[in-house]
Amino acid sequence: MTNKIKVFENKNVRTVWDVEEEDWYFSVVDVIEVLTETDRPRKYWNDLKKKLSVEGSELSEKIGQLKLQATDGKMRMTDVLSTKNILRLIQSIPSPKAEPFKVWLAQVGSERLDEIADPEKAILRGAEFYRAKGYTEKWINQRLQTIEMRKELTDEWKNRGIEQEKDYAILTNEMTKAWSGLSVKEYKNLKGIKKENLRDNMTNIELVLNMLAEVTTTAISKSKEPETFNESLSIAKEGGSVAKNARTDIENRIGKTVISPLNAKDKPALEVKDDD
Repeated sequence: MTNKIKVFENKNVRTVWDVEEEDWYFSVVDVIEVLTETDRPRKYWNDLKKKLSVEGSELSEKIGQLKLQATDGKMRMTDVLSTKNILRLIQSIPSPKAEPFKVWLAQVGSERLDEIADPEKAILRGAEFYRAKGYTEKWINQRLQTIEMRKELTDEWKNRGIEQEKDYAILTNEMTKAWSGLSVKEYKNLKGIKKENLRDNMTNIELVLNMLAEVTTTAISKSKEPETFNESLSIAKEGGSVAKNARTDIENRIGKTVISPLNAKDKPALEVKDDD
């Protein structure tokens, strides 16, 4: 299963793609917040669940739970429904946004099937997403490469039996600390961000160094074939140290640190020009 954030009218909807079922699962509270614009979507959902149960609706039996990232950054069990059942849920919620949301659901499903058939379309959509947010073309090209390298690293970790999100976070944190000298939390604090994606707030130089750490970690892991989490942790630090050496060399040549407090509020500034 793959967690994604989809956007409907500037509101985030947490989704999960089930590979075996080839279907999307949607966070119910996110959908309710979109449709009702209530600031208490969980209360609305709890009341609606009771109503559906009393009415004997089959929908109440279709509710599943998956771990999705909450606003505090932690993975929490969240009520989800498949695409078909989300459509049934919409029928229970009076909202002028019901029809536009149905169209959006159809588009989300169509895009996913297109991406499975032609992965290049996923890359192009990623570029469109960042372009719409105001990032520069050079930065976007760099960011898309980091996404590919990140996936190769997480696939390698999965091959080594590491599947928990918290374990990925620990490995990533140690690798980041090894090359940047900062934990992920400290790095975010430097940039003045909290729940935002750190890589979306990196300069192009930071992205390159982070990618070097990930590529190196992947290569070392494939070579050493670690069998335990601690062995993978050691390799993550090793990969990070290679990027640290590159970072030190760059800083010696330009005479300043490349660890930057810049964030995505000033997107053009994230593209560090050659003459800077």
